[in-house]
Amino acid sequence: MKKNIAVFASGSGTNAENIIDYFSDNDSVRVAVVVTNNASAGVVERAKRLQVPILYFPKADWSIGYSIVDTLRSSHIDFVVLAGFLLRIPDSVLAAYPDKIINIHPSLLPKYGGKGMYGSKVHEAVVAAGDKESGITIHYINEYYDEGAIILQKKCSVLSADTPDDVAAKVHALEYEYYPKIIEQVIKQALSF
Repeated sequence: MKKNIAVFASGSGTNAENIIDYFSDNDSVRVAVVVTNNASAGVVERAKRLQVPILYFPKADWSIGYSIVDTLRSSHIDFVVLAGFLLRIPDSVLAAYPDKIINIHPSLLPKYGGKGMYGSKVHEAVVAAGDKESGITIHYINEYYDEGAIILQKKCSVLSADTPDDVAAKVHALEYEYYPKIIEQVIKQALSF
């Protein structure tokens, strides 16, 4: 029986689409639903095009999260993957899915992590600081932004002439290459296939 992933996304959904594509022909794992807090996010159209059901919860539902937990359970969700999701995950969801929620962050944590550090803001900070490398961090989540246990980090070089957009392109390439593979490994390990 396939294990079901819920992908949480707030934005354009490029990582969500990459994850959905990766698992589309997988024998043991599938993306069962995309969950969003932004009804007009690009991820909504991507999920519709890929025929993955969308669940929308307004911001008020994210303060406590019990309705989210109930919906995830009724959808038989085994694992939660964050792909550009910008809200804090409620404690009730964390408690319902212990060690079964992972995130990807576009920096080498603990650098450039925390509330408000996402997307282009991270790449701008890397360039402004004159860092020589950046990368991705795939990690479990806990009650604090970007402080969960690290699963994997991958680096890319940052050249002195690189713009934030250049850094973003390098980081996205790492995200697309590694995130789906690590999701699969973590799920198989956590759910004991």
